[in-house]
Amino acid sequence: MATYHIETYGCTSNRGESREIERRLRDGGHRPVDGPAEADVAILNTCTVVEKTERNMLRRAEELSEETADLIVTGCMALAQGEQFAEADVDARVLHWEDVPTAVMNGECPTPVEGTAPVLDGQVGILPVARGCMSNCSYCITKFATGRIDSPPVAENVEKARALVHAGAKEIRVTGQDTGVYGWDEGERKLPELLDRICDIDGEFRVRVGMANPGGIHGIREELAEVFATNEKLYDFIHLPVQSGSDDVLEDMRRQHRVDGFLEVVETFDERLDEWTLSTDFIVGFPTETDHDHEQSMALLREVRPEKVNVTRFSKRPGTEAADMKGLGGQTKKDRSKEMSAAKREIVGEAYASMVGSERRVLVVEEGTGDSVKCRDGAYRQIIVQHADDYGVEPGEFLDVEVTGENTMYAFGEPV
Repeated sequence: MATYHIETYGCTSNRGESREIERRLRDGGHRPVDGPAEADVAILNTCTVVEKTERNMLRRAEELSEETADLIVTGCMALAQGEQFAEADVDARVLHWEDVPTAVMNGECPTPVEGTAPVLDGQVGILPVARGCMSNCSYCITKFATGRIDSPPVAENVEKARALVHAGAKEIRVTGQDTGVYGWDEGERKLPELLDRICDIDGEFRVRVGMANPGGIHGIREELAEVFATNEKLYDFIHLPVQSGSDDVLEDMRRQHRVDGFLEVVETFDERLDEWTLSTDFIVGFPTETDHDHEQSMALLREVRPEKVNVTRFSKRPGTEAADMKGLGGQTKKDRSKEMSAAKREIVGEAYASMVGSERRVLVVEEGTGDSVKCRDGAYRQIIVQHADDYGVEPGEFLDVEVTGENTMYAFGEPV
């Protein structure tokens, strides 16, 4: 039996795949150790979303190859740009994540350890429900790693969720490159059914749905909003990346939605839910983005007022169509990013300020800095409870708090 060390970078989908690698290794009798120097094998699960991340992954792979006798590199950069590790003279095996456990086991039959439970991240169980997407965005390199959507059966994902709950998970994070197209490879739209059945599992826990592109959600928006409205276990939160407020730019990005479709999804959730959190993404400085296009994005941001916003400056990714486009100047991208980030802070700050004085039921998800804990309310807004030891509050508990203040990106609360 081998000892292993695993490091994961990037999105929750990557973390979910690392959890699955760990589960299979643990089921086979292998065990983790504290660092790469003590491990028989080190596993690096990579991200390649922007050029800076790519450089960081190469540097970390070089460091790990010096610290361990056997290095396996997996994840998005490994699959989309695996040749770069060889070109950088990194001594590593580059593998798809599903092949990692078999490679570590070296053809051995699994030797399950009695009582082995699913691997959790504290109180959080990460559930990757599918891999891949149905999009072909002109700027995206991840599609080269993940391919088209591949959806396991609903029953299989429900059993994985049940195992996580039985292992103690209080928050289930349903993840994927695009959760909204779960089941499309079989000609069905299965996300509403999956969420309904997960929420039927016995136990007190919460479910957060990961990124769903507007194009995939649009056709099931009514059914999905109803599922959110009728299941208290679901956080009233949806990550719906619009990327631009300009239909011209969305067309050049080859996104599968336009602004009106995005707004129709938002309006549907507004009609069905009294309070919910919209999370979205904007790419600023896409090669064909004009000043007018940027102003349309700013107008859309101010119109829908999302409570969580990811602002990313466009970065060319090798092998993508957008990499061959004539780019905008760095200062232009910087100025547009600065303007949008300032508006984001104002909008998010107003949302958290509006919570002050209200009472909310929250789940304590994890420890914070010092003697504090991080909590989430029903709309997945973050509330910090300070002096947690004085209140006897620990991760995994549900409690009622009064919101006493805010700090732009989160609120403060005291147990009632």
